[in-house]
Amino acid sequence: MKAFLNWSSGKDAAFSFYKLWLSGKAPNLWLTTVNRQYGRVSMHGVDVRLLRRQAFEAGVQLREIPLSTTTDLETYDRIMREEVTRLKNQGYDTAVFGDIFLEDLKQYRIRQMNRVGMKCLFPVWGYDTRELAREIIRSGIRAVVVTVNARLMDRSFAGREFDESFLADLPEGVDPCGENGEFHTFVYDAPFFKKPIAIRNEGVVFREYKSCDDEDDPVDKDKSKWDTAFWFADLRPE
Repeated sequence: MKAFLNWSSGKDAAFSFYKLWLSGKAPNLWLTTVNRQYGRVSMHGVDVRLLRRQAFEAGVQLREIPLSTTTDLETYDRIMREEVTRLKNQGYDTAVFGDIFLEDLKQYRIRQMNRVGMKCLFPVWGYDTRELAREIIRSGIRAVVVTVNARLMDRSFAGREFDESFLADLPEGVDPCGENGEFHTFVYDAPFFKKPIAIRNEGVVFREYKSCDDEDDPVDKDKSKWDTAFWFADLRPE
């Protein structure tokens, strides 16, 4: 197996990598989409300088896929298909994802990868998310909450350590791993890092986005339920 990991900079991708690393099958390449305008990881809002530090500390190659803020699903699919085809031509045969229980999203990923002859691997699929959250913490993976859905959680959660205290304070209905997009994290230390990444929090900012007009969202086609307001912890490298 020659695999690459779809790396988000967060805990679920990190734990997926960790499981493969323990078995001696860690991917040697991370693939990450970044916002071209802002120089930040898509969805998570993490400074690309921190993303690059993660790859350096893990000793893996990093391939950044620049996307526009206005990229729709059709354009995203085309860009990713072209990139994965290049990887296929370089001998890669398996795409690794950190998804846990969103079946529609899993099937979407499988369809997209199969179109270019790529297999899929989901190391944390089917985990109970409360137990998975605790396993991540026990593993030595250290993460900071960087993005919070403002409809579900208040600004005080942004910038917090992902730990037992954070889990205990989660509002009712929020998944312990944020699998429904309730929150995202940035991993600053892990057993597979050479050393921790020194970070500082420049503050918490509120951002609201216009809902896109894409009818083909692989998970939720009801645009009235799409959340567009988020709190971001503005992490910077020391």
